[in-house]
Amino acid sequence: EVQLVESGGGLVQAGGSLRLSCTTSGFTFDHYSIGWFRQAPGKEREGVSCISNSEGRTYYVPSMKGRFTISKDNAKNTVYLQMDSLEPEDTAVYYCAARYGSYYYIGAEWEYDYWGQGTQVTVSL
Repeated sequence: EVQLVESGGGLVQAGGSLRLSCTTSGFTFDHYSIGWFRQAPGKEREGVSCISNSEGRTYYVPSMKGRFTISKDNAKNTVYLQMDSLEPEDTAVYYCAARYGSYYYIGAEWEYDYWGQGTQVTVSL
C-alpha cells in the first residue's frame, strides 16, 4: 500500500519556523520526485516546492524561495520542508505528493501519482 504521511504542522507565531516531514512507503522512493503543495482556506491548492528523485535538484515557487528549504533522506524515504520566517499568509494545509520520474519543477497536480492527507500549518500574528 502506498502511503505518504505528512507531519510537523502546528501553530506558530509569525517569524517562527516549522519543519514538515513527508514519510513515504509502498513505492520505490528513488524513482519518484516529491512535491509540496498547500491549500489556504477559500483558495485553490498551489505548489510550493519540489525535489527530484535521483539528483535531488530543487525548485521553489518564487515567493517562498529563501524562506523554505526542501531536502530528503533517501535512507528514511522521507522529504522535509523547512519553513522559516513564516507569515500569516503561509497558513494552509500542506500536502506532499509523489510523481514518477525526475522533475525539478512543480508541475500540475494531475501529474502526481500519490498524495498525502495533509498537515495543518497555522501562523498567528
